[in-house]
Parts: sequence; structure tokens; C-alpha cells
Amino acid sequence: MFGRYNKTKLKPQLKMAVTRFQISANKKSALMKQQIREIAKLLADDPPKEEKARIKAEALIRDDYTVEAYDILQLNCELLSERIHLISYSKECPADLISCISTLIWASAIVDIPELIEIRKQFKYKYGKHFDADAMQNVGGVINDRVAAKLSVQPPSAYLVQTYLEKIADEHEVEWKPKEPLRADQIAEPMIAPSGYSVQVGGGSGLNPSTFVESNLDAHDPNGPSAPPASPSFGTIPKAPSSVAGTESTVGTNQSAYVSVLPTPAAHPPSRIDEIEEEDIFIPGAPKVPPGSTNGHNRNDNDDDDGGFGGEQANRGRTQSAGERSNSENGDGGGVETYDDLAARFAQLQK
Repeated sequence: MFGRYNKTKLKPQLKMAVTRFQISANKKSALMKQQIREIAKLLADDPPKEEKARIKAEALIRDDYTVEAYDILQLNCELLSERIHLISYSKECPADLISCISTLIWASAIVDIPELIEIRKQFKYKYGKHFDADAMQNVGGVINDRVAAKLSVQPPSAYLVQTYLEKIADEHEVEWKPKEPLRADQIAEPMIAPSGYSVQVGGGSGLNPSTFVESNLDAHDPNGPSAPPASPSFGTIPKAPSSVAGTESTVGTNQSAYVSVLPTPAAHPPSRIDEIEEEDIFIPGAPKVPPGSTNGHNRNDNDDDDGGFGGEQANRGRTQSAGERSNSENGDGGGVETYDDLAARFAQLQK
């Protein structure tokens, strides 16, 4: 239940921590090379994605600081591993090892090295809780200043970030200069939050509306560099007369232009039925033909030859007129229809 110091546990943990620091440093170094290539690609874009490159450069600086701190902590572990016998036979912590041991205890809560947790426990068993608390709070400034600065939560200065970007651009032969130079009061301060000045408009679709807006503004500006000519090179386009309604369709300026005038039909004046005089239609009645007469059969044959309803009416009219004339000449009115019969037939035809 109560732990006690054991040098047989402390020394292997120190050896394992040295190897762990080395593996972690090599892994971060490989990732940093990939980050450098990504930053160079961002600076080489048109337009350069400067703000995103600055953020990645800050993360690169953080990893660079961590690798640097790992190297120092690795040296401390190697030193304590060599002096394990001095630590084991000394009741108090040697004066020249206070900073080294306190730095490992303080870093055990920050870095991702599991071996440091067991190392901290062994030193706590050896020198007590008071020594462990003073190391965690850096009482008397016993922590290595360089390790404390590299593992600090404070972001790097804006000047350092810009220096990294300039160095990366120079190594990868990228022509880049900061769009907004740093002022004197910004050199020692952390990098300001991004405002979005380097973010391209419409970058997701590949269409940049700002380009279209600028081109449209230039086109409407008669003095602009891209203003269209006053008249096309193919001549003047005739306008439609004011009395004829039409539409104009013009092809692009690089092609021939045509004017298509579509006249609308002339509007007819509203018809007034009361002003239209109906012409009298005279339709004589059919003569009475006795049954068995050959004239009726001949008339029907002629109707078929004339073809249709129009020929039948014309032949019937001619036959009736001839019959009326013959009857009137003979004085026989028995074969002529009366006026009432004609009126009834006329009314039937109007329906």
C-alpha cells in the first residue's frame, strides 16, 4: 500500500525514457518535413494562402520546440541513469541534480512519455511530497529555463512565424513576400487572428464572383480598360420602327450580329354586328314533279355529276326557275310553292 524507492525500477525506466524520447523526436521530425512541404505549397498558390500558412507555421514551431525539449530531457535521463548509485545512497538530493530531477518531474505532466510517470513516483518516494510539490510549482526557479520555455503554452511571436515562412519560401524557391508587413508593436506579440484576406472568394466551386463583378464594372465604365466599343465592327444595327413592335437579339461581339424583328399582327377593329348588313338570299322552292317522270331521274344524275351539296343546290335552282317560267307561261300554278313554304325553307336553312 505504501510505496518505497526502488533503484531497480528507476534505472530501467530512465533507460526506456531515453529510447522513447528518441523515437518520438524522430517521428515528429518526419512529420515536420511534410508540414514544411505543405506550407511551401500554400505560399506558392495564386493567390498565396498566407493566413493558413501562418497557422501551419505556428504548429511547426510548436513541434520544433517539443523536439528540442525532448533532446534536453533525454540528456537528463541519461545523466540520472549514470548517477543512479549516488541517488540511491544519498539521503538528500545532490545539489547539482536538483534542477535535472525537478525538470523531469515537471515535464511528466506535459509531455506524452509514459516512463516519466514512474520516474516521478520513484523520486517522490525518495525525496518526499514536499520535493515533488516544489518541482511541480517551480519553486525557486529550479526548472530548466529552456525546457520551460519550449514546453510553455504561450504561442510563438509573430516575427518568428514570419521568419519561418521566409526561410521555407527561400528553401523551396517560392517567390513570396508578406502581404501585410509587421509593425514594430507586432514583432514581439503573438500572431494576430486571421481576418480572411487571403481566402479566395468562391474557392469551393472554382468560380470567382469578384472577377465577374470587376469585369462587369469595367464593361459599364466607358473609360475602363475593358469597355466594349461604341459600335460593332460589322456596322450599325438597324433599329425597329416605332410603329412595329419587335425584339432584338444580338450575338456575341466576336460573331456576326443579327436583328430579328417579329412584327405583331395588325389589330382588327372590334366587329360590330349591328352595322353589318345581311344580304338577302333567294332560294326558290323545288317544283312539283309528278311521280315516274324521267326528268327527276335525269336531274338526280346531273346532281351526282356536279358533285356535292353545292352542285345539287345550283341544279335544283336552275330546274325550279325553268319550271316556274314554264308554269307561268302555261298559266298553271299548281306546281309552284307558296310564300309560306319558301319562308319555312329559308328559316330551316338559317338554322
